[in-house]
Amino acid sequence: MGVIINCDMGEGFSLYRCGDDAGIMPHIHVGNVACGFHAADPVVMRNTVRLAAAHGVAVGAHPSYPDLQGFGRREMKMGRDELSACLIYQIGALKGFLDAAGLPLNHIKPHGALYGAATRNEEVAHAIADAAEIFGVPVLGMRNTLHETVYLARGLKMLGEYYADLDYDPSGALIITREHEARNPEEAARRAVRVMREGKATAIDGSDIEMKPDAICVHSDTPNAVQLARTLKEALRPWLD
Repeated sequence: MGVIINCDMGEGFSLYRCGDDAGIMPHIHVGNVACGFHAADPVVMRNTVRLAAAHGVAVGAHPSYPDLQGFGRREMKMGRDELSACLIYQIGALKGFLDAAGLPLNHIKPHGALYGAATRNEEVAHAIADAAEIFGVPVLGMRNTLHETVYLARGLKMLGEYYADLDYDPSGALIITREHEARNPEEAARRAVRVMREGKATAIDGSDIEMKPDAICVHSDTPNAVQLARTLKEALRPWLD
């Protein structure tokens, strides 16, 4: 079973920077690039795509609720049609920069609260699937949730994720925080290796969760993301595609 390392990135805005994308790029396979609604602007999007192209990193869209002030980590009530239109708008903007760089759109990965809502709200998951069908690309998500149920029922390819820099509750639900804390890279790598060897992740209470990922994610706004990505890549070499 192989795996890829992916990173949520391109999350600066104007003169403000969020994470060391240049430092992270050599250690990942796939970048999930913000599309302007929780972070990024046209120049940041263009520059992130160019940086990914220079490093041979595939690029997917990382759309969100329209929540720039809350960094997309606050859930919003939006109907399926409105939400799918919001996603198509964002993904289409990123695709323009990908076309300019001669890169294909690799996938779609919802961001933050949108990602979490789609694990338990069927209408949200279908809105994401509506957008993914238009662009004809896979979706990154969580197995054993509505991500898997809805996306696969719609005939979409889904890549299951394990998060190296977030926690899980005992039910297997991801704990999405407004701000990410630094993680011990060696401990995070040890846990990721266990996931690959045993198919088990560790919840916050120490219990085991079944986990069979296609992708392992880090966030560019985790304070020590570069060191974390570097350590993960080295530890996971036996499983890297």
